[in-house]
Amino acid sequence: MGKGRLGAFSDGVIAIIITIMVLDLGVPHETSLAALRPVLPPLLCYMLSFVFLGIYWNKHQHLLHATRRVNGAVNRGRALS
Repeated sequence: MGKGRLGAFSDGVIAIIITIMVLDLGVPHETSLAALRPVLPPLLCYMLSFVFLGIYWNKHQHLLHATRRVNGAVNRGRALS
């Protein structure tokens, strides 16, 4: 399996996570600034989670870039006692 396939899979998983997170956000029913007050705590949590996921995604992409090859082998060494 190529690195590109694993990168595309992880991109898809993170996109699904972001989509599921945004489904929980509520929509204010009025157009005033005061109507944003009840929606503000979930919005701030979403923004913070989005930033953390962005950092995770960035680090994951750098890790994949540094990887030479991707395979399904598992190191079957001795178990530590």
